[in-house]
Amino acid sequence: MNYDIIIIGAGPAGISAALYARRANLSVLVLYSGESQLEKAHKIENFYGFPNGIAGADLYAAGIEQAKNLGVEVIYAEVTGIQIDSPEQYTVSAGGAEYSAPSVIIATGNKKLRPLIEGIAEFETKGVSYCAVCDGFFYRKKRVAVIGNGAFAFEEASHLSHIAESVTILTDGKNDAEIRTALADDARGENQNSDADAAPTKSAAGKIKIDTRKVANVFGNETGVKVGGVTFADGTTLALDGIFVALGSAGAADFAKKLGLALEGDSISVNEKMATNAPGIFSCGNATGGLLQVCKAVYEGGVAGLSAVEYVRGLKK
Repeated sequence: MNYDIIIIGAGPAGISAALYARRANLSVLVLYSGESQLEKAHKIENFYGFPNGIAGADLYAAGIEQAKNLGVEVIYAEVTGIQIDSPEQYTVSAGGAEYSAPSVIIATGNKKLRPLIEGIAEFETKGVSYCAVCDGFFYRKKRVAVIGNGAFAFEEASHLSHIAESVTILTDGKNDAEIRTALADDARGENQNSDADAAPTKSAAGKIKIDTRKVANVFGNETGVKVGGVTFADGTTLALDGIFVALGSAGAADFAKKLGLALEGDSISVNEKMATNAPGIFSCGNATGGLLQVCKAVYEGGVAGLSAVEYVRGLKK
């Protein structure tokens, strides 16, 4: 489906952007998943207009309802990827569907999670990575693993399956139902799309393995300089050349790296219009760092929404 603007994230930044964009009479889609940081706030007493304070969960829900009432389409679905179709068109994959727009606003916050596994921090940049698109190339025909158990982990593993010699998803003792469903859907899709006259395709399902055992630690190679593998809680080991971490859902830094956006640490770099270095891509709220407060998120969301409107209208002239 096609929209004028797609917003990833339904917190104060994303919803504020959606309100301004929709009031400009553009078609707006908001995609969100997981639990917002705002929902975890017991009570907010420093935000304008609430003399007795308000629970974070109530403010979050009210924002989404307000956007829907204004005509914004809001869908609860995990975003697993953003594809650049052209300098003026992007496709966002979420919940098994694809949505297109000339402008995307990233308002997810930063959800980079590090598993509590001994050795992970020690080998970051030495074989432990948080972005398959960024670093997968360095593991051509090598043995890699993805630590995670959801759609985000499958997306990373699927990308690596076309590059690496072997790919294993390590669920670290977590439920693997979502991964197995994704693998089955991938294999089923390949069979349905097969055509005797078409070029042969290869699904990710045939190359990805799943290991549900608890991971005890990450160990180094013979020199101890780079990743050598993991040790499981049962004492057995799995030799690896690289490990990719994909816990929870993709955050701002994950999307930024895949799109080639400039970063300042783990925050997306933007100008005064909340524009990134990619045409039509804007970011706001916690994704851009700085003061992690609702007031800042609302302001930046408004700026990002208006900037996206200006950009889209410019394309239509």
